[in-house]
Amino acid sequence: MRDLGADCAIDYQSEDYVEAVKAFTGGKGADVILDMVGGDYIERNWKAAAVEGRIVQIAFLNGSVVEADFTRLMLKRLTHTGSTLRARDNAFKGAIARALEDRIWPEIAKGRIRPVIDTTFPLSEAAEAHRRMESSAHIGKIVLTTDASLLP
Repeated sequence: MRDLGADCAIDYQSEDYVEAVKAFTGGKGADVILDMVGGDYIERNWKAAAVEGRIVQIAFLNGSVVEADFTRLMLKRLTHTGSTLRARDNAFKGAIARALEDRIWPEIAKGRIRPVIDTTFPLSEAAEAHRRMESSAHIGKIVLTTDASLLP
């Protein structure tokens, strides 16, 4: 991921990301954590966060119901908030789409932002693509392709 512009890349499957974050930040911790895992990662995020850090919960791949000791949250004066687009109205979603079109798509066109594609599979191999996704061995998107001649 460093070749994509990251200052630090941590393989959470083989490294303790709390220790890696602390090492990278000289013991300070991360100012912002975007978490889509939840579950047992919630308290780990509190440990990895800097004093007055912010954690944004955007999904719960490891579950949304946890038992947690809130002491660290209080002592570090952390902000742990959540966000999802699903409950937002179409006007809000439209505003985001317009902002992406104005600000992000030009950067994609210039090549300054590019998607990371791990693997492509023909639609007929969707089950294999799903197995790859479930294995967590991928880095980037798994794309299903269609035969353009089959499209209307």
